[in-house]
Amino acid sequence: MINDLEYKSIKPNKKLSDFVDSFWCMENKSDQTLETIGLPDGRIDLSLIKTAETPFQIRLLGLGTQQYEKGKIPTKSLTFVISFKLPAVEYVFHESIAAILNSGKLLENHFWDFNEKDLDDFELFYEKAAVKIESLLLKEIDQRKQKLFRLIYENNGDLTVKELSEQSNWSSRQINRYFTQYFGLSLKAYCSILRFRASLEHIAKGKLFPEENFSDQTHFIKEIKKISGSLPKELFQNKNDRFILLSALSSK
Repeated sequence: MINDLEYKSIKPNKKLSDFVDSFWCMENKSDQTLETIGLPDGRIDLSLIKTAETPFQIRLLGLGTQQYEKGKIPTKSLTFVISFKLPAVEYVFHESIAAILNSGKLLENHFWDFNEKDLDDFELFYEKAAVKIESLLLKEIDQRKQKLFRLIYENNGDLTVKELSEQSNWSSRQINRYFTQYFGLSLKAYCSILRFRASLEHIAKGKLFPEENFSDQTHFIKEIKKISGSLPKELFQNKNDRFILLSALSSK
């Protein structure tokens, strides 16, 4: 399936790196609709989409905690995406996304001044999007939150809630209240998703044993099955067919 897709990715500049994971685009140039099952990657996606059969749309996808239902990548479709890290919810969007956990919503077609013509050039889209996000960014950033999220991402979720609380000087109770309010899940659940995401890059290379972030093989298999609904071996066997994690494609 991956051979039928064209994928490009751009990393954010330093000013946006705490809020944006990446800007990327995906185009299905084939004459076939491609079936896929999405997997959680810990990101919030703002997507501009156009297909041969569907008019231009802008969608916001919330966090996923489990494999998505079987989806489709339409024939002759083009998608430009901004994948956000969690701090963007408060400091860029300025509102909670808890209501769209494991789901998404359609936005107005002029959201953030985007329009169908922005799909003409990915580089220009990136430049426009970066300027827009910078203009929306709140100037005052809570230092505890900044420290917390940097620890989470730098360690791929491989720190306990207690360790994160102590190192960020923010109580675990307050952190979990914040996570529930803004994102719709607990800090522990989110860290599990990041560990899962990191493990997929190993699985895609045929490494079916835990390299990091898991205490042992049993824990590794249990966590992978819990989030993806599949065993590591099954994910590897289907890595170029039914399952897709776009953040892993960019490393190939």
